[in-house]
Amino acid sequence: MGKSKLLFITHEMSPFLELTKIAEITRQLPQAMQEKGYEIRILMPRFGNINERRNRLHEVIRLSGMNIIINDNDNPLIIKVASIPAARMQVYFLDNEEYFQRKHVFGDKDGKFYADNDERMIFFCKGALETVKKLGWAPDIIHCHGWLSALVPAYLKTTYKDDPTFKNSKIIYSIYENDFKEKMNDDFARKAVMSNMTEQHIEAYKEGTNSALYAGAIQYADGIVLGSENIDADVLNNVKNSNKSVLEFDSTADFENYYNFYDEITNDELVHVA
Repeated sequence: MGKSKLLFITHEMSPFLELTKIAEITRQLPQAMQEKGYEIRILMPRFGNINERRNRLHEVIRLSGMNIIINDNDNPLIIKVASIPAARMQVYFLDNEEYFQRKHVFGDKDGKFYADNDERMIFFCKGALETVKKLGWAPDIIHCHGWLSALVPAYLKTTYKDDPTFKNSKIIYSIYENDFKEKMNDDFARKAVMSNMTEQHIEAYKEGTNSALYAGAIQYADGIVLGSENIDADVLNNVKNSNKSVLEFDSTADFENYYNFYDEITNDELVHVA
């Protein structure tokens, strides 16, 4: 038996981009799991305020060159990589000039929510899964952090459910405090639909609020992590009603609980069979 493969998908990670506590968790948790024997990969967007020279990013030619289709438009996907020498971990960055090369992350200099954040999210979620396919690396567990990755569980359980790379993957979704009060565009759900899907598959996401994105991810995930103390009441209610396995918030950041939770999720089917 080889090492179990654990994929992290996040919109931020220290030291590359530090917006919220997610950056700290996605830096420390992968290293802790690597030390426990997991094989790790990490994917995040290459936002324009991530310094390529300082962080020593370089393009991975063999992975670049794909196009991600959104609203009938082809959007080139460039893959870059950087290492964290202290942890012997590689981080893959998804780049696209139109969507990510901006001085700010989710809103302009005045804090106004970008009108195309819906397409940026769709691009990132589709692009992440296509990148993993091209890597030829089949993850046992996929752990998503933050609202930008919220469509990944839906895609995995519909379009990609029979794909050899993902058919045995378990999906865990970490929920944090709501990051935005705005809504996605009205046609967000239509644009988010992939092959072998209908808008009905995206129904839970349809309102386009931060809470709705979490609701959709909760619906499709195999396990839920409560990543912070102050989670929206409606979101918590969704978690409670989902009957999914839940890892409660733990301010001590004892990563042993994550290790045990991953083990519980991956052995869940064996328990049901027994």
